[in-house]
Amino acid sequence: MIYQKELVVENADVVVLGGGPAGFCAAIASARQGVDTLLIEKGSFCGGMATAGLVAPFMTCYDSGGNTMLIRGLFEEIVERLIAVGGALHPSKIEASSAFTSYITAGHIHVTPFKAEAMKLIADRMLKEAGVRVLYHTSFVDAEVENGTVSKLVLAKKEGLCAIKPKIVIDCTGDGDCAVAAGVPYTLGNGNGRIQPATMFFRIGGVDSAKVDADIEANRDNFYRKDGVNYRSMHWWVSKAKEAGDWSLNRVSIGLFRGVDEDEWSINTSRIMGIDGSLSQSLTEGEMIGREQVDEIFAFLKKYVPGCKNAKLLQSGSTLGIRETRHIHGMKTLVLDDLLNCNVPEDSVMIAANSVDVHGRFGPASNEYITIPENKYYGIPYGCLVAKGLSNLLMAGRCISAESEAAGAVRVMPPCMAMGQAAGTAAALCSESETDTRELDVKILREKLQEQGVLLYV
Repeated sequence: MIYQKELVVENADVVVLGGGPAGFCAAIASARQGVDTLLIEKGSFCGGMATAGLVAPFMTCYDSGGNTMLIRGLFEEIVERLIAVGGALHPSKIEASSAFTSYITAGHIHVTPFKAEAMKLIADRMLKEAGVRVLYHTSFVDAEVENGTVSKLVLAKKEGLCAIKPKIVIDCTGDGDCAVAAGVPYTLGNGNGRIQPATMFFRIGGVDSAKVDADIEANRDNFYRKDGVNYRSMHWWVSKAKEAGDWSLNRVSIGLFRGVDEDEWSINTSRIMGIDGSLSQSLTEGEMIGREQVDEIFAFLKKYVPGCKNAKLLQSGSTLGIRETRHIHGMKTLVLDDLLNCNVPEDSVMIAANSVDVHGRFGPASNEYITIPENKYYGIPYGCLVAKGLSNLLMAGRCISAESEAAGAVRVMPPCMAMGQAAGTAAALCSESETDTRELDVKILREKLQEQGVLLYV
């Protein structure tokens, strides 16, 4: 490396790397405990997949029966603040099998439509109010480890390389960049070469939504699943377009989610196989392919789908929607049976009932989708957020210690926000008491989280 290792520009009690759904919640939770907290984000705003990726809506925060809102705390506060500025609809008002859920029933009751621009604003406001020191346009470069502790972080600011000495680090980079640089072992994808496919999300406006609804209702009885592939919204039009030479993608249906404004929709249809989101070259290729796919899908919508003739392309994601890369090894590992058996360990720091959703499991057009039993839920233990072998490194978001299939459930944004809140609160407690993250009294952490409105049991 060509930086000066002895250069240290400042210290911080808690450093959060990455300002996505997990990261900005972690920073807020830490700072609200009165701890000096620094948030590092390579972009120019927070929100990650919710803003830069245009991933929408927030998937469900309820149990699969839609009876109890399980993910609360900071997530619920964010939703309420978005609603206050006209930037979201409350999940309690959103039913399954509606335009807001892409007409999907299983696992999609009470999702949360929201606006990406409002999300940027609310994140900034909450960070400022909490007293977080925010550094946008700053990238993580490297981590130095001494005696099992991350002793120094090297960052790239606009003005050049710098270094910082943290007490506690929270890796919310999505890919576990800091953990990997610090030598923590990890598994890429499922460990056997399969990584969930990426998606280039995009938004359209000017849609006659009543016509879209009418077309769906006229064909509702024609929804079915065959050979691991769901034939749902607009598959009858995709078939016609394919016959006419207007469709080349290995997709059979259109994932379209109505937004807060009646004429706006988020499109989740693009599928890019073989992308490793932890590699710059792979990301570059994926984003170029993704924009070509957006162009083809949008042309299809305008030509074939009722209500979309006068639609306008508002925006494509400024980054790919990445579902999976590295799973960092931790003190504990979340496995599929934990979810399916609805295990809630005593050291759980959040509960959820999000479905297991593994895209591309049976081929490019397929997915595996397993819902959690009605009125049941599972817990994520604190140990899944604690990096293996280090005394001061936590993780939150999709890079936590989890097997690929289990991660397919908790990678979505509401659970990631809850993980962030748990990690931020844990980091503050460890910093204040100078406690090894591996030795934190989880009972105290759980009490703090419950004081913050986090639900740990029903």
